[in-house]
Amino acid sequence: MSGDVTSLLSAWRQGDAGARDHLVRLVYPELRAQADRQLRGERANHTLQPTALVNEAYLRLSGLDRIDWQDRAHFVLELVELMRHRR
Repeated sequence: MSGDVTSLLSAWRQGDAGARDHLVRLVYPELRAQADRQLRGERANHTLQPTALVNEAYLRLSGLDRIDWQDRAHFVLELVELMRHRR
């Protein structure tokens, strides 16, 4: 399977759950960095770790109906929003 984000987004839109999983692995480092930045603003005694935040967003993403993702930036932005609104 291609590592091209646009191809993976297209394959996912066509129902390929494996493309979704590959896509998340591909952008995981970027998502992890975003989660780390986001959690820096939390209270000092919070217990949520960046990895857990990304995993939680991924689980929420898995439950969404197919979305017409435009590109890598759109996909990452939506996942960042899922992480931001985790409550």
